[in-house]
Amino acid sequence: MSEGKVALITAGGSGMGAAAARKLAADGYRIAVLSSSGKGEALAKELGGVGVTGSNQSNNDLKRLVDLAMEQWGRIDALVNSAGHGPRAPILEISDEDWHKGMEVYFLSAVRPIRLVTPIMEAQGGGAIVNISTAWAFEPSPMFPTSAVARAGLASFTKIFADIYAAKNIRMNNVLPGWIDSLPATEERRDTVPMRRYGASEEIAATIAFLLSEGAGYITGQNIRVDGGIARSV
Repeated sequence: MSEGKVALITAGGSGMGAAAARKLAADGYRIAVLSSSGKGEALAKELGGVGVTGSNQSNNDLKRLVDLAMEQWGRIDALVNSAGHGPRAPILEISDEDWHKGMEVYFLSAVRPIRLVTPIMEAQGGGAIVNISTAWAFEPSPMFPTSAVARAGLASFTKIFADIYAAKNIRMNNVLPGWIDSLPATEERRDTVPMRRYGASEEIAATIAFLLSEGAGYITGQNIRVDGGIARSV
């Protein structure tokens, strides 16, 4: 149990982010959620926590979330970075503007809250961060070019962060989901998965909860595939 600990979840209004919020609340964390739709704020209240309606592409909105959690509880033990969906197109048809948007959606949306919470975690003696990435960060697919490119960068960022902050008891890892039930299911996609099924958002949430837990206290700088074996089949 994590009674008394505080977790922030960005883009937590639906899908894997919302599942993570529910799982962490069930494990005893006090929850603060950011989402652009308002669903995250409603979910946080349902779970006895606090929420902000805003964007993870806004430093001001993220600071509101961090400040609210600190005013409410005086600490931040965990951060879960989720993300929305960025531009998709054939790779040479993606404009400069859309490449920049992809970096905003998939990379900087994680970097911004990490910058805000790391000094807090350092001052209190530690913390843990999990970024929801993608199984295609290392096995890139033409279906998700901006996601794959930006999240490959997130993997490098995570390793550099671990080099610097592991000694300060702040851990960071990435979860790499494959086809998850928060997406529309197709037989063609299911057939690419050795387990022959989509994963459940709750399975991603359980992995996140483990990586934030004391049981994962010696794990940092890693990219954990939760993809039903897709990476083994490539």
